[in-house]
Amino acid sequence: MIKILKCGEVSNDEIFSRGQSSVNVEAIVSDIIANVRANGDKAIFEYNKKFDKADLTELQVSEAEIQEAIDIVGPDFIRVLERAAANIQKFHKKQIRNSFVLNDEPGIVLGQKIIPVDKAGLYVPGGTAAYPSTVLMDAIPAKIAGVKEVVMVTPPNSEGKVNPSILAAAYVSGINRVFKVGGAQAIAALAYGTESIPCVDKIVGPGNAFVAEAKKQVFGKVSIDMIAGPSEILVVADGKTNPVHISADLLSQAEHDKMATAVLVTDSIDLAYAVQKEIEVQLPKLERYEIARASIDNNGKIIVADTLMDAIDIANEIAPEHLELCVDNPFDYLDAVRHAGSVFMGRNCPEALGDYFAGPNHTLPTSGTAKFSSPLSVDDFIKKTQFIYYTKDALANVAEDIATFARKEGLTGHARSVLSRSDN
Repeated sequence: MIKILKCGEVSNDEIFSRGQSSVNVEAIVSDIIANVRANGDKAIFEYNKKFDKADLTELQVSEAEIQEAIDIVGPDFIRVLERAAANIQKFHKKQIRNSFVLNDEPGIVLGQKIIPVDKAGLYVPGGTAAYPSTVLMDAIPAKIAGVKEVVMVTPPNSEGKVNPSILAAAYVSGINRVFKVGGAQAIAALAYGTESIPCVDKIVGPGNAFVAEAKKQVFGKVSIDMIAGPSEILVVADGKTNPVHISADLLSQAEHDKMATAVLVTDSIDLAYAVQKEIEVQLPKLERYEIARASIDNNGKIIVADTLMDAIDIANEIAPEHLELCVDNPFDYLDAVRHAGSVFMGRNCPEALGDYFAGPNHTLPTSGTAKFSSPLSVDDFIKKTQFIYYTKDALANVAEDIATFARKEGLTGHARSVLSRSDN
């Protein structure tokens, strides 16, 4: 049963604690990466057979397999994917950055170019659940940014097939190539390349502890979006909110993973007890009951605060991946929210709306990293290059200033490189 914690009666450690995995995968992942670097496709085939029970001879998904997947999911689901994709595109197009030029001083031109990365790799989980929504959320910003080649990796089933919903989403979002491989070995393949799988410049997408560790280890060879932890939801609610709705929202995250965290912060003790009771009503109805049960019992909590503003302060300290504001006039509280991946405003905005359909990205910072990082966006797939142009006269006007700076740093060669142009 989810526990109830009253502020002032328990320690801050209990209030702000998070569920953490005790599994140490660093050495295992390091060995997998080394094997993939040394043996390429051969290592991938071995891992597919070992971990996914899939005995493959080809890694790339064929056009025939994609068409088969489209036929399997049917036109109704394709229409849903297309509607969701349109919403995601509309939102993310607003994130496009423009290059700029400054030339307001004689003889000086300064500027910045916005350039997409050449290749991006998307990791899409395919283990205990399949996430076509992640395909859309990760691929569409890359395409909007102008990435030339977007490839996807996702684990096959024991028959060597990829979930048809994932392939349908790959088709709708315009992914160039799809490969049948998951886990740390997939991240290694994207970072270093194999005979079949190209190395990329950026790797994005969520995954389990092995995937997260692999992304951490290849960072520097390639860029990554973030080190994603277990999914999280924090609901701030007043006493007027329906406990049935709150319980359903908390369980929507608890069913993701046994390590997922579901938290309610409220100023109403009556609501706290009502939600505690209602969760026990709804839990047995979930198909992923055992996962949600473990998440609620081990990591779930209801925190009772003195006021709603105190509740917001608690939310800011936790910095959740998803934050629901189930209160009257939620926009009155939005400015007070400083640390959250995505904020869901009002009583009719469940977190699942953002997962699938609304348009803002659902690849979000977890584990408190919302204090310093942001949702996946078009920015993740671009880089900035600066340029500088000075005429001889413009350089001469500032040469002594630059030389003074250089001498203060003990770099007389820097000073000479500037002054030599004034002398000759």
